[in-house]
Amino acid sequence: MKLGEQSQRMTTDQKQQARIDIRNQVQAAAAACEDKKGVDTRILELDPIDAGLSDFFLVTSATNDRQAIAIADEIEHRLKKEFGVFPNSVEGRRKGDWILLDYVDFVVHVFLVERRAFYDIERLRKSARPLTPAEFDAELKAALAEKTLAARKKASAKKAPAKKVASKKSPAKKAPAKKAAAPKAPAKKKAAKPVAKKAPVPSKAAPKKTPKITHK
Repeated sequence: MKLGEQSQRMTTDQKQQARIDIRNQVQAAAAACEDKKGVDTRILELDPIDAGLSDFFLVTSATNDRQAIAIADEIEHRLKKEFGVFPNSVEGRRKGDWILLDYVDFVVHVFLVERRAFYDIERLRKSARPLTPAEFDAELKAALAEKTLAARKKASAKKAPAKKVASKKSPAKKAPAKKAAAPKAPAKKKAAKPVAKKAPVPSKAAPKKTPKITHK
């Protein structure tokens, strides 16, 4: 039972870490859109029932095809450099009116402004939860803080029993040391007795001087 519980805990921890990793990648892609002056960047957190394999859609707009290609290139370069990940597929790069980067766990859509209005992908995904990059960043920080607190609680729970065992053993070692020091008291009484025997010595020398004076 204990081994089964440990394996379940490991899998849940791994899943939580995987979600945080995906969010970090989406956040980096959104930052690349902002750096290349993408317009109205939005992150759609997809409903697991309708999403299929992907968890997020990242949607942004460009004013011309060159800007759209520049945004897509910056996203691809940044995710490769920071996370070592590559898109599973890339579509629409030649035309530049709608570029799609499929990273499996999330999909990036770079539209020209008029194309985005025409397809209206946000309306098609009504069950998705739209987030701005700032809102998404705040949620990511909260998730990281929650994970850190959980790790600290686990670490403190493991250290607590070790302190109790040490406190029980310490009084047992100190008790016999105090009893061994008690027998030193009688040794002082034996040293005081020889002082009383030296007092009568000067009384024997006094009577020897008196008979010499009477002969004269």
